[in-house]
Amino acid sequence: MKVVFLSFVVLLTAIAANGQGPAEQIHATERAFEKAAAEKGINAAFVEFLSPVGVMFMPDAVNGRETWKARPASPAVLTWNPIWIDVSSNGVMAYSIGNSQFRPNGKDDASVYHGHYISVWLKQPNGRFLAALDTGINHEKPTAEPTEWKSPVDSGKSGNPDKISAADSAVGFYQTAAESGSSKAYKSYLADDVIMMRQGKQPAFGKKAALDLIDGDLKVNFAKRKSFTEAVELAYVHSPYSITNKKGAEVERGNFVQVWKLRNKKWVIVADVLVPLAK
Repeated sequence: MKVVFLSFVVLLTAIAANGQGPAEQIHATERAFEKAAAEKGINAAFVEFLSPVGVMFMPDAVNGRETWKARPASPAVLTWNPIWIDVSSNGVMAYSIGNSQFRPNGKDDASVYHGHYISVWLKQPNGRFLAALDTGINHEKPTAEPTEWKSPVDSGKSGNPDKISAADSAVGFYQTAAESGSSKAYKSYLADDVIMMRQGKQPAFGKKAALDLIDGDLKVNFAKRKSFTEAVELAYVHSPYSITNKKGAEVERGNFVQVWKLRNKKWVIVADVLVPLAK
């Protein structure tokens, strides 16, 4: 009877989830995630909402679920809200970007770290979304922190009838970055509505703002071995990077995350995040 009851609960959960559009389901998952963090603590919340192979940068790339399991219980309070949600047309992959506030010593802590995060979500067999990747940046307190969320007009609609591979198409970006500099590569491959995040700086929304955020005197060197996860017209990749100056001296290293989207038969970057390691 317990097995039958459990199956019935899982079925009802899947039906309820399917009653929402994928973007709405991601928003509901985000809210449930934040509620769990407030009620159970951030350790338990991350263990519950990360996939078994979910990646976080702490500060280097690690299995987030196992890392949070091994950490002592944290008194920290983390609050956030998504402002951007996009989903693949088959409803299997999504990513969300939003504001965050971190108080290391609890809700009454006067020390508040403001930031923005990105989460990549993959639908599980039971219809539930779990985070395959979660990371973010810190920056000064912004002048405004929107609470409403929206999606691009083509969210969940583009498709990929010609089955064009993101991994194959992205080779041009990384080759251009290696041979002619990352600034030139970004100019050719950034989407008009890209969101770019750099540590210590406010996020750039849109291609023009993103290009203004890029320091042309520095070169981003992306690791050569990269593995893309793709779902129809949406894909993501993460891997190490380093930054060198004009003299070739390394000034930073860390991990990057990029979300790519197929538009008009060309894969473009819709989210780009660099998360540096401590010097």
